[in-house]
Amino acid sequence: MSLDWDIQEATIDRVHQAYRDRTATVRDVVQAYLDRIATLDAAGPHLNSVITVSTTALDEADALDRAFASTGELSGPLHGVTVLVKDQATTAGLRTTFGNENAAHYVPEQDATAISKLKAAGAIILGKTTMPDFATSWFSTSSISGVTKNPYDLTRDPGGSSSGTGTAIAANLALVGIGEDTGGSIRLPASFCNLVGFRATPGMISRTGMSPLVVPQDTAGPMTRTVTDAAKLLDVLVGYDPTDDYTTVARHRRHAPSFEDSIKDATTEGKRIGLLRSAFGDPADPDGAEVNTVIDAALTQLAIAGAELVDVEIPDLDHYVSFTSLYFTRSRNDMNAYFAEHPEIGIASVDEVRRTGTYDRHLDLFEGITDGPEDPRTDSQYLDRVLAREEFARIVTALFVERALDAVVFPDVRLPAPTHDDVLGGRWTCLTYPTNTVIASQLHFPAVSIPAGFTTNGLPVGLEIMSTRFEETTLLQLARGIEQVLDARRAPTLPIPASSEADAR
Repeated sequence: MSLDWDIQEATIDRVHQAYRDRTATVRDVVQAYLDRIATLDAAGPHLNSVITVSTTALDEADALDRAFASTGELSGPLHGVTVLVKDQATTAGLRTTFGNENAAHYVPEQDATAISKLKAAGAIILGKTTMPDFATSWFSTSSISGVTKNPYDLTRDPGGSSSGTGTAIAANLALVGIGEDTGGSIRLPASFCNLVGFRATPGMISRTGMSPLVVPQDTAGPMTRTVTDAAKLLDVLVGYDPTDDYTTVARHRRHAPSFEDSIKDATTEGKRIGLLRSAFGDPADPDGAEVNTVIDAALTQLAIAGAELVDVEIPDLDHYVSFTSLYFTRSRNDMNAYFAEHPEIGIASVDEVRRTGTYDRHLDLFEGITDGPEDPRTDSQYLDRVLAREEFARIVTALFVERALDAVVFPDVRLPAPTHDDVLGGRWTCLTYPTNTVIASQLHFPAVSIPAGFTTNGLPVGLEIMSTRFEETTLLQLARGIEQVLDARRAPTLPIPASSEADAR
């Protein structure tokens, strides 16, 4: 049997229906995506988003096909769903580099908990995606993979640090993807690549087997082309893991319906949404004005659809975002602790990486981290920063209560995707780049990026939707409602060699 429909923009439901109708096998779907990776990522426009391709994916597909032929039942909620995973999560038998050349030959023996859950649900890990060294950038530059291209404009960056997942899922190289988000590393590339990118409350998804950056802020999460597919992934990923004590927060889900069921009748009508105007782009900057135009047009559509929009302010927002950042205070300790616990990786410490210069030299955040204290408690301001974060969260939660808000929205980033020249030329430092994704991250709030539209030169813009801790269901419901109103997801147009068109389907 061969695939008789175009794999582009396929959804989990569509692929599952094809399996049930026997119009496609798992092998057909896996092969179609492997062909697209070969045609678009390794060749053609050379997107450079997939760093390692599974050599067992077709065998796994065959096993699923045999089981389905025998039972007539799908093996789980993600039966035959192809997943591309940020190279920050360990994958048994499949190389994991953490974006750094020192781990170029590291092949883990165990899966990260999130990967184990995906596999148990029937998913096939198709490969690993590019990322900057140790996830220390808003951009894609990496000592092991170089630069990844944005599929909407090959001269531009896809954002980071889940760079490869953003590009790959946008370009239809797999059904769904997994990223990781500490300060915005799921949502920023989702914004630049016209995707749905979901950041859960830290601890809702286990981080065991994923290299850390700031442990209290770290979370894995879905990067998909639809909200429904993101909900399906969250239903599998969210839950308690005894090896990650942060996941005790999953108790908040104990009486909740599935995420997928919760969004079936989603709407924006009657939803009360706060507009954080202070997080919009600079109207005097042409690029910032372009982002504002797209967001304002999206908000107009939401108002027409029945949403109640109210302007809100977060007092001293810039101060709190700056002062509660822990990258230069805590990350060195968290990263070194991880590598000390896993000597098999072959990285003694990030200090050693810095000393030997075996990292991409554009990563000023990495350099700042390694200049930080070995123990954050020796920083005289560490306690004040932690207490300020708690205060920040109370202030913003009070805003939600007092204004009776379902969510607060703003652009994920105040600018569209930067050019590679901007990134490599050092136009910004990591901490001066105007991303708003750090707001939810440092609040430890969940947030989701939804495609809002495109600038006049065809660059995607994402709308960030933020709610308070453990409000994942509320976020997904609103995201699904907004998705239906805006309908802003569009596949990129990529140059495919004429001889390869059939293979790319």
